[in-house]
Amino acid sequence: MRGWGLIAAVAAMLTTGATPPPAPARAPQIALTFDDLPAHGPLPVGGDRLVIAQRIIAALAAQHAPATGFVNGGFGAGDAQAGKVIAAWRRAGLPIGNHTFGHVNLDQVGAPAFLADADRNEAGIRAAAGTGDWHWFRYPFLAEGQAAATRDAVRSGLKARGYRIAAVTMSFGDYAWNDAFARCTAKQDAGAVQALEASYLAAARAQAQRSRDLAKAALGHDIPYVLLLHLGAFDARMAPRLLALYRSMGFGFTTLAAAEADPFYAAAVDPAKPGPTATLEAAARAAGKPVPADAPLPPATLCT
Repeated sequence: MRGWGLIAAVAAMLTTGATPPPAPARAPQIALTFDDLPAHGPLPVGGDRLVIAQRIIAALAAQHAPATGFVNGGFGAGDAQAGKVIAAWRRAGLPIGNHTFGHVNLDQVGAPAFLADADRNEAGIRAAAGTGDWHWFRYPFLAEGQAAATRDAVRSGLKARGYRIAAVTMSFGDYAWNDAFARCTAKQDAGAVQALEASYLAAARAQAQRSRDLAKAALGHDIPYVLLLHLGAFDARMAPRLLALYRSMGFGFTTLAAAEADPFYAAAVDPAKPGPTATLEAAARAAGKPVPADAPLPPATLCT
């Protein structure tokens, strides 16, 4: 009945010449992605890789937030918890993708070795994914090749292997807080940890707004944003507050596949298209718009 009432009201407005009410604006969306499964960064004193993963998974579930994890099969070697981390991630219904076996830098190893390292990672991902979609690829260091020939060779190789590229359109250098947190925890510096918490949330807020500002300046509208995070100890500590922060800023959460259905990500979804993968910074420069500076990372000397 409420739907028919709205239709009648709009019809009456059209008859009388009144302006119908605007459609409600859809909340901007974030697709969460976590790099370096099963083991990112140093463990703080008393840390446990599985507990880190479980805390992040619980925070995601509490906010009904999908997320994709990108696996480096060579990370966590010799750690008995590594396999349990991937298993816990998959039990939660969260998909995984390929981040190469050894987190290699394309510009340092070249296209053939890079693709071989991606291939080396596939067996473990395929086994863990089961029937899930695992053909998403995240470049380590987001390095897609400075030389056009190198970049194009890898894109062609990824296309032949059935991959789509997980672009990044929102990030705030969360990895740096994981390193600092381990150091400050070892020194039992509670004040420094509190400062890290505040600066982490401030950087996340500033960079989220920066991404929105870049999108609106370059494109005239929001896009679904793809956020880069890491499966680190401080990320686990901050995950409930971080997700609540995004909610308070008006964001909703979506899947990587849904986000990259937006035309902005066309060259990521289909590596046969010319690269590199689109970024908001490049789009802003192409439109002649200024690119603001990134939010600061915690000092590298903190708690050293």
